[in-house]
Amino acid sequence: MPNPQLKEIVVISGKGGTGKTSITCALAHLAKNTVFCDLDVDVPDMHIILDPKPQKTEAFMGGNKAIIQQELCVACGTCQELCHFAAITEDAGRFTVDHALCEGCGVCFALCPQKAISFPEALCGHWSVSDTRFGPFVHALLKPGEENSGKLVSLLKKEARALAKELGYTTLLCDGSPGIGCPVVSSLAGASLALAVVEPSLSGQHDFQRVAGVCAHFQIPVAVIINRYDLNCQGSEALEALCQKEGYPLFGKIPFSPELQEASQKGLAITELKGTLADNLAQIWERIERFQPRARSQLRSLQATRPS
Repeated sequence: MPNPQLKEIVVISGKGGTGKTSITCALAHLAKNTVFCDLDVDVPDMHIILDPKPQKTEAFMGGNKAIIQQELCVACGTCQELCHFAAITEDAGRFTVDHALCEGCGVCFALCPQKAISFPEALCGHWSVSDTRFGPFVHALLKPGEENSGKLVSLLKKEARALAKELGYTTLLCDGSPGIGCPVVSSLAGASLALAVVEPSLSGQHDFQRVAGVCAHFQIPVAVIINRYDLNCQGSEALEALCQKEGYPLFGKIPFSPELQEASQKGLAITELKGTLADNLAQIWERIERFQPRARSQLRSLQATRPS
């Protein structure tokens, strides 16, 4: 369960490519007494900047995969007939399961007349607790094509909360997944604040509204950072108007700058280089630290007064 004394900040975007991870890494550099967590388990990339040194790594088992036990199989072909995913193939009377195609539905396991199919949990990836130059870091990586990312996200948050409690830290800073799917919902569970990094485009505004709707459903306060605002001033003004209308605090606007590319090439967070972006993000982090989210009862009242 979430610790009410722990401030959980989840950086979201509603879509990919907004600069969410770069900004999260910069905030990680600025934060003190904070545990960091990369919840984008399908394509994590905070490790590129944080350069973690794993202290503990464990397997993540999720879902099941069918395995045909050849010593029991009589090659009746029932499993192949029942499989809707073409995951079972036959070669010279020997049936095997292609795990890249197996969806783990369990039909073959349940209906094999010889009970010749086992259905064990599958190794989907690994998760780690690591040290970084900024502080403790909890992260993971799913194997290509594996599912259960929402389950893995929940596991990472549980481990990160436990680590923060053990260390006596007061803040958990998470890099969430893009979009609005299951991993994002799991990322937001128990969050104190959803920090949305939005680009000033029509698609950026649309996807932000979708993920803000998810936050509203779970009564999680949302604040906004507009990234690369000067590439589309009209779009940026539209986002500012939306924030004012809907009551989303605007914590800052970040200009487009080659400083980001320079920092990335050196494997550094933006704030590790002195410059305009570093100063801008330092001010944003101060606003985040001072921000006091509305109580959930107030959020329910606010949501009820908004037009549907």
